[in-house]
Amino acid sequence: MPELMDSLRGRLIVSCQAAPDSPLGKPETLAALAECAVLGGAAAIRADGPENIRAITGRVDVPVLGIYKKHYEGFEPYITPTVAEAMAVIEAGAKLLAVDATPRPRPGACALADIVTVAHDCGVPVMADCSAVDDARFAQDAGADLLGTTLAGYTPYSRQIAGPDFELIGEIAEVCERPVVAEGRIHSPAEAARALIEGAFAVVVGTAITAPQAITSWYANACAAAAEAVAK
Repeated sequence: MPELMDSLRGRLIVSCQAAPDSPLGKPETLAALAECAVLGGAAAIRADGPENIRAITGRVDVPVLGIYKKHYEGFEPYITPTVAEAMAVIEAGAKLLAVDATPRPRPGACALADIVTVAHDCGVPVMADCSAVDDARFAQDAGADLLGTTLAGYTPYSRQIAGPDFELIGEIAEVCERPVVAEGRIHSPAEAARALIEGAFAVVVGTAITAPQAITSWYANACAAAAEAVAK
C-alpha cells in the first residue's frame, strides 16, 4: 500500500467516465480513453462500474481508482454506497476504492467504516469523496486513506462555487492528517497545478480531459458569444 500511495504523490489521476447520454459510454471506448490518458502521463485512472474497470485494467498498467455509482431509493449517497458495491469494484480489479464520505444515511444502515474495513481487509486503500471539512474529519475517523474534494458543491452544506474549491483543499490539509486529493471542476493545467500548491497530494481531472461533448460546448459557446459581440 505505501508504494501505491507514493506512486500518486504530486501526480495526475484521470477520470474516464461517460455521462448516460454520451456515445463514449462503452467499456472498450473508456478503456481506449484510459490508455490515451496513461500515454499522456496519468498516474492512475478513476473509473465507474465493474465492467468498465475490468476493461480498463486490461488495457493500462497503472492503478485504477474504482467507484460504483448506484442509486438506492430514499438515499442520497450513490458513489459506492454499500459494502456490496465496494466488493464488486475490488473484485473487478481496482487497486484503490473511492466512496461517498458524507455522513448521510446509507442503504441497509451501512457505515462508512464498514466499507473501509472491507477494503482494507482486501489490501485496498480508500479515497473518501468529501464535500466539506466536516466530511473529511468524519472520513479520517472512519479510517479513509485519502480525502478527496470530489463532492464540494454537491451537498447543501458545502460551498456553492463555480470552479475548484481551492480553499477547501487548504482547509482539509490543515486540519486532517490524511493526504488531500483535489477533484471537481478542474478545467485547466493551471488549476491542476494550483491545487498542488494549495496543499493537494494528487489531482483528479475528468471532464476537461475525457468529455468531448463538454469540451466542445465550451468552445462553441465562446465562439457564439464572440460572434454575437462582433455582430453588434
